[in-house]
Amino acid sequence: MPKAVWNGTVLAESDDIVMVEGNHYFPPSSLNEEFFAPSDLESRCPWKGTAGYYDVTVGGDTNPGAAWFYAEPKAGAEDIKGRVAFWRGVRVES
Repeated sequence: MPKAVWNGTVLAESDDIVMVEGNHYFPPSSLNEEFFAPSDLESRCPWKGTAGYYDVTVGGDTNPGAAWFYAEPKAGAEDIKGRVAFWRGVRVES
């Protein structure tokens, strides 16, 4: 089962993964919510829309903006609505 791991801690784990552009998008229900806090970061993708971010904190270490999501993706990207993907050192393992 794919899982997102940072600092030796599982942040999310699910078999219900959507792959887009090489990124694993996890359903929100798979997140271990205690490690996530909203971030002020925002970015825009020409075809997916506006992404919001979460800071990830494990064991007192914070990885700013390490997770992102599209709350209201553009047409054609609906499959990832609300799902969360990772970067900045977060590994997705099977």
